Amino acid sequence: MRDFAELLDRLVFTPRRSIKLRLIGDYFARVPDPDRGWALAALTGGLTFPGAKPAMIRALIEERCDPVLFRWSYDYVGDLAETAALLWPERRGANREPGLAEVVETLQEAGRTEVPTLLAGWLDALDPTGRWALLKLITGGLRVGVSERLAKTALASFGGQDAGAIEELWHGLRPPYDDLFAWLEGRAPQPEVAEAALFRPLMLAHPLEEAEVDALPLGEFLAEWKWDGIRAQLVAHKGECRLFSRTGEDIGPAFPDLLQNIGFDAVLDGELLVAREGAPAPFNELQTRLGRKAPTAKLQRSHPAHLRLYDLLIDAGEDLRHLTFSERRARLEAWYARHRPALMDLSELVVVENHAELKRLRREARTSGVEGLMLKRAASPYLAGRPKGHWYKFKRDALTVDAVLMYAQRGHGRRSSLFSDYTFGAWTEEGTLVPIGKAYSGFTDSELKRLDKWVRDHTVDRFGPVRAVEPGLVLEVAFDAVQPSSRHKSGIALRFPRIARIRWDKPAGEADPLERLRAMIA
Repeated sequence: MRDFAELLDRLVFTPRRSIKLRLIGDYFARVPDPDRGWALAALTGGLTFPGAKPAMIRALIEERCDPVLFRWSYDYVGDLAETAALLWPERRGANREPGLAEVVETLQEAGRTEVPTLLAGWLDALDPTGRWALLKLITGGLRVGVSERLAKTALASFGGQDAGAIEELWHGLRPPYDDLFAWLEGRAPQPEVAEAALFRPLMLAHPLEEAEVDALPLGEFLAEWKWDGIRAQLVAHKGECRLFSRTGEDIGPAFPDLLQNIGFDAVLDGELLVAREGAPAPFNELQTRLGRKAPTAKLQRSHPAHLRLYDLLIDAGEDLRHLTFSERRARLEAWYARHRPALMDLSELVVVENHAELKRLRREARTSGVEGLMLKRAASPYLAGRPKGHWYKFKRDALTVDAVLMYAQRGHGRRSSLFSDYTFGAWTEEGTLVPIGKAYSGFTDSELKRLDKWVRDHTVDRFGPVRAVEPGLVLEVAFDAVQPSSRHKSGIALRFPRIARIRWDKPAGEADPLERLRAMIA
């Protein structure tokens, strides 16, 4: 556990990507199996412990110290693991310090009632850094600036392999990855996962700005609409059919209507939508189905799933990813003509004669109900990751609104002592503010410090870790779309809100009214 705690502690204070990669690689090199495999699972979000809940941790710490002191400290620090780790009373020598594998494997077998006793014993045996790492591990919120992609890149570098090869295997392997490390160290052959219905790493696009369009050799590209759903991959193999998100999460249980009566073997790349008679519905209708483990028959009828197909990666066991996009597109069209699968159709190709027409289509994208256009080089093979010069996304301009800051909450990780999560609102006709969204990105570190000070100086009420502030600061918020929502008091929901600018100069009374946002729905 000590090595894992040291790794997390160094990662959280290391901003540079290259140093993070070296730290993770060094850890893999010096720590034996299965500890390093469980650490890899933790860094990539592959561990869950249903019996270990934040409420249980709060109850434990309140048994060991003054509950009022804990609540005040938690309110100031803003991070449960850090607060509990520092306040936990020292009882060094009370127990043997646990290893990482011991913690993980014991928790996986333990019943819910056993977890508090186990956790208390481990906390007694660890120093503050070890306690912090343990609590981060079991709550699943490491927040040390390491993405799943970064951890896999470090793993590939450690083993002298291409990151794409790791991605190809990843979803066929299970923690603690003994066979993966054996292969990377040359002690065993590459793990065999080819016979499973597995996720294949997606090819992604680079954003394209309007100023860059004229330099693009348009004749070398094919264009498609960028649909307003989520990227998905459907894998059908020997009677097994699964649906994956762009990150490889199995979302099939939420869309059983799409996966029934599949009579082919293929890997298909496309956009997951809710559609009626082939017409895509707004994104918020798709959201009502995402995350549902067992959608009702009524929901499936009212919000029918639909997969709009972009690409054909594998057809009846034949890997097509080495072919050009033009060749794969021809194969996809022929495949679709043969199978005509229910609840699927082809994403149409868009004829674009010149750069001016491309810009016009992008400007008109919002009225057409699409996010913009995709530009794919006709000669491109299907390459994992985001290779340069192959695919581009030419998205419509963001919408903006001037909103009033209403609430602020502390962040996590290195932001745990700063108010960095902001809820903002718009004025109703009656002159009251109603929340319309929340954002925690779009500002620099220096702007964050100034925002944090403003929140502290203008707090009018507290609700646990949340502070209500005077309606005196205007934020220019950018977002992709606004949609009606029955779940929010304002009656609307913003898609992908982020802070575009802090309007220190603008009076709160001049911020935008709610009616302006409602008008944007149409």
